[in-house]
Amino acid sequence: MIRADGMEYIGSLDLELILEWILSQATNLWWLLGISTFAFIATLIAVPAFVIRIPSNYFSRSTRPTTELERQHPRMRALGVGAKNIVGLILILMGIVMLIIPGQGFLTITIGLMLTDFPGKYRLERWLASRKKIMTAMNMLRERAGKNPLDSVESVNVNITPS
Repeated sequence: MIRADGMEYIGSLDLELILEWILSQATNLWWLLGISTFAFIATLIAVPAFVIRIPSNYFSRSTRPTTELERQHPRMRALGVGAKNIVGLILILMGIVMLIIPGQGFLTITIGLMLTDFPGKYRLERWLASRKKIMTAMNMLRERAGKNPLDSVESVNVNITPS
């Protein structure tokens, strides 16, 4: 639809006003682009690094193996767990934002979930690893790094419903 002054409408939005808003937000949009690009590159590096470090029998156990952090002094453990959970929550929030702006939203949320501690986390990890496409992708990354493939979870009964 064309207005009396010759400007075009898209529905009820004025193209001139939209363009004016975009130009007024140029600095913010450049920052968003930079942050999204950084997050994308960081996840391309971080995900393979995480997958390669997983022990090959990690998912085949019925209970989560003890980590190095759990063997530390209780105060150091509390400090480490607290810092890990804060970083995980920040990544989850950044991932939610990246669902709206360009970026690896789901991947960033997944890494954030991997870092946080919550009840049922190991059960959820095993359920995700039992998915054929996910296990295949993880094992391809491990093969490229010269690591043994992850043990199959399919032979293990993985139940994510509350007990």
